[in-house]
Amino acid sequence: MYSYETLIVESDARGVATLTLDRSEKHNAMSAKMIAELTQAAKALGADDSVRAVILTGAGKSFCAGGDLGWMQDQMAADPETRFIEARKLALALQALNTLPKPLIGALQGNAFGGGVGLASVCDVTLGADHLKMGLTETRLGLIPATIGPYVIARMGEARARRVFMSARLFDAAEAVELGLLARTVPVEELMAAAQAEVLPYLSCAPGAVAAAKRLTRDLGPRIDEAVIDHTIRALVDRWEGEEAKEGIAAFFGKRKPGWVQGG
Repeated sequence: MYSYETLIVESDARGVATLTLDRSEKHNAMSAKMIAELTQAAKALGADDSVRAVILTGAGKSFCAGGDLGWMQDQMAADPETRFIEARKLALALQALNTLPKPLIGALQGNAFGGGVGLASVCDVTLGADHLKMGLTETRLGLIPATIGPYVIARMGEARARRVFMSARLFDAAEAVELGLLARTVPVEELMAAAQAEVLPYLSCAPGAVAAAKRLTRDLGPRIDEAVIDHTIRALVDRWEGEEAKEGIAAFFGKRKPGWVQGG
């Protein structure tokens, strides 16, 4: 029923779908193709009446390493209008998952950086393997966690987000629980079983009521509408235009430290 190049989507007899990021050789970094397919998959799963709940996970060692390197290089070579269009595609993929009218359970292993933290933040419940490392690493490149920002702030709250939003430091699964990004941690070998256990209560609930209740939580929570999304896109495009992004990304691909790095 579902066929994608960068995703695997499977559904069982109960209507529990598993949406797996499937670029394990790239640590499931988000390419332009994956971003487009995430939007398609979210819309398809949302419209499928046989689907009662969705588990979001990643194949291989990592959940999601953030943006694909080739995608980043393309953005550096693009004009501002193209950058805006491409950033909007990522923002719309996140919004499609955030407004999915089905429970969305995240099951994260390995690493979740940048956009991977954004994906964790749009889940209704996010579980992490106890070895998980997370980080909003954009400022190391002279960029900012812009398009993922509304979802990260909604999940963590401003005060907790300030602890990790700007520093690009990595943090472990235990701190991710403290920050509100994860509901809890489990041993990696128990991760998918724990995600399945999170799904079970929903299978006793009226699907329409679950969808309405989820929609209401978003109506009552922080505003994430088209104006907010466009604001984050413009903020990101402005950073792409700046000298810091040019230096940060050139340093990254040149395997050197950018000029602003101080100390060890």
